[in-house]
Amino acid sequence: MSCSLTSSTDRCLVAFGLKNKKNILMKLEKSDRNPILAPLEKNYWENLVVCNPGAWYEDGKFYLLYRAAGDDEGHIIRFGLAMSEDGVSFHRVSDEPVFGPSSDGPDRGGVEDPRIVKFGDEFYVTYAYRPFPPGRYWTFPHDVVALPEVGEDAPAVYRNNIANSGLAMTKDFKTWQRLGRITQSNLDDRDVILFPEKINGKYALLHRPKQWIGEAYGTNFPAIWITFSEDLMVWNGKSQMLLAGREGTWEEKIGGSTPPLRTKDGWLLIYHGVEKKGKGYYRVGVALLDLDDPTKVIGRCSDWVMEPEHDYEMEGFYKGCVFPTGNVIVDDTLFVYYGAADKYVGLATCSVNALLEYIKAGN
Repeated sequence: MSCSLTSSTDRCLVAFGLKNKKNILMKLEKSDRNPILAPLEKNYWENLVVCNPGAWYEDGKFYLLYRAAGDDEGHIIRFGLAMSEDGVSFHRVSDEPVFGPSSDGPDRGGVEDPRIVKFGDEFYVTYAYRPFPPGRYWTFPHDVVALPEVGEDAPAVYRNNIANSGLAMTKDFKTWQRLGRITQSNLDDRDVILFPEKINGKYALLHRPKQWIGEAYGTNFPAIWITFSEDLMVWNGKSQMLLAGREGTWEEKIGGSTPPLRTKDGWLLIYHGVEKKGKGYYRVGVALLDLDDPTKVIGRCSDWVMEPEHDYEMEGFYKGCVFPTGNVIVDDTLFVYYGAADKYVGLATCSVNALLEYIKAGN
């Protein structure tokens, strides 16, 4: 059983057994309208893939800044924008992308997986990018992308087409200022996500450096790290491991998914976990961080709250994947927007209070 939009918090808690005992599993409820966004044949830049949206809610409107790609050989990825008044039925604001790779900059190979926060009047969007188009990766071996033909003296970031993460700012999702790279060029460092407000006078950021594994880093698989800074473009301070995967489980390799959300009990963190050494299904986990010191994990559920199960999550360019990148809270409802099978956009919801009680119950 899952918690519906019309359920009260008490009814949800009773339904999940959270008022009386632990170890009752809670799952997010997927919309019966899924997929809520799909590829659009008439638009060359989004006729193959529409997935992994950043999300925002303001003044009664929902916004999705979604990842999109057309049926081109290089698989160049751009961002489109869709709006909704109910969080379920979305309409595209344009037949053209609102953000894309630069013509000759470090992100000319494509932009991916936006996450949105807002400071003052400006939205700040973290996104992954490559210097060279990745190609049709689903036809290649696992974790392989297309490479440029360059000499041996070319920098590793270009020679190996390493994914970095950048920051862009906008006031309207139409006019943009590309601010540049915020991760080390020699690291495949994605799932870079800002907290939506300063904490103790500093900005906070989650990231997942792929190469930080082994004895020196205390983890056998890529993990979620946290760092702080006084400037949104300067992240050269020390990072601390926040969450690591658990070998032999559904979450061996993990990464941050959506911007943490402030709640009465702590920062609600949604993350993804991958089984089979990062080659299996993508599922979704939840944790709770201390509001004043988010390096402290208050609670973390041992089981997943969402997994791939429907055709639109199983049949695509990654078979068996649910990958959240956007979340918003409206009243007591948590809206989680996710990429499904690297091809579609899905929506899942639950009661915020029910989820918090579930995490605090020690599940």
